[in-house]
Amino acid sequence: MKSTFKVLFYLKRNAVRKDGKMPIIARITIDGHIAQFNVKLEVQSNNWSVKLGKVIGNLSDSKQYNAQLNEIRASLYRIYHELQQRDNYVTAEKVKNDFLGISENHETLLSLFQKHNEDILKLVGISKSQTTYRKYEVTRKHLQNFMQLKYNLTDISLKEIKNMFLCDFEIYLLTTVGCNANTTAKFMQFLKRIIIIARNNGMIVGDPFANYKIHTTKVDRGYLTQKDIEKLLKKQFTIKRLELVRDIFVFSCFTGLAYIDVKNLTDKEIRTSFDGKLWIMTKRQKTNVQSNILLLDVPKMILEKYKGISIDNKSFPILSNQKMNAYLKEIGDVCEIDKNITFHLARHTFATIVSFLIIQLILSNLQFKKSQ
Repeated sequence: MKSTFKVLFYLKRNAVRKDGKMPIIARITIDGHIAQFNVKLEVQSNNWSVKLGKVIGNLSDSKQYNAQLNEIRASLYRIYHELQQRDNYVTAEKVKNDFLGISENHETLLSLFQKHNEDILKLVGISKSQTTYRKYEVTRKHLQNFMQLKYNLTDISLKEIKNMFLCDFEIYLLTTVGCNANTTAKFMQFLKRIIIIARNNGMIVGDPFANYKIHTTKVDRGYLTQKDIEKLLKKQFTIKRLELVRDIFVFSCFTGLAYIDVKNLTDKEIRTSFDGKLWIMTKRQKTNVQSNILLLDVPKMILEKYKGISIDNKSFPILSNQKMNAYLKEIGDVCEIDKNITFHLARHTFATIVSFLIIQLILSNLQFKKSQ
């Protein structure tokens, strides 16, 4: 945002000292608003040029005084440009306070975001996942690009973040970036967490999210039917990578494990329980919650098929999530399944179809034991 910025030096003629000297005042003007301060220099009125705004005459210290005034002017211009890069708007009072060293400490959004992300990265593998770190990083980069495009800023003071900033960022995500409503909502939630950190640490007082509502839309993610699963199981693949991806996806359909949990699954987490059946006993990486899952015949056969193939005692030689999803689309076309198959769809399939089958199996076993 463009603004007018001027620096003027003048004599304060209504403050004449006993020796006839008058103090030199610096006046800062930005968009018609004025802030001024005493530069701690004094001269006689006949040694001052109103037109030039500098010391004249044969004063022995005139060169030194003018040099100091030039340094002050240069400093004020530098501070003004720095504030322009940092803050959403700049005032004459801000420039003056910054020059005099009495300005507030300006914590900035991206610097706090960067520190937060560095802390998250240190916790990856302990209490945070690499995916969580990446999501925060993507949010930070979107913010960086947004501020550069919208405000021509490299960062912004946390105190400058208002409701309009949030609305503008939301529009940027929906239009320029092309995010859907729910993805946009996720980015806004990540930003909100940074604002909460700022509030909890006394960096800001108000809450810019107070009158802002994060909008989400309900999405039917769908699931595979029993007939769809049968198509996957019966299909004979000549390409090994497609067979591997199909098998791991089906394994997730029958266990409900997310991609990262299947990737990290080890042989020691497959145990025989008190009922004599095989169970997966692990902790979900996302929530760190213990998860005990009964293994049905299909996932048991898949585990046996890949036993000893992977390294580090991992149960499967799994590909990256991006490659898995790319191959799953190919598998869906080959198997003539008219659905957008992604790895996450396996969890919804488990929640709607397979979990029901497991409950039926457990109930039938209980009834069988009771009749005996």
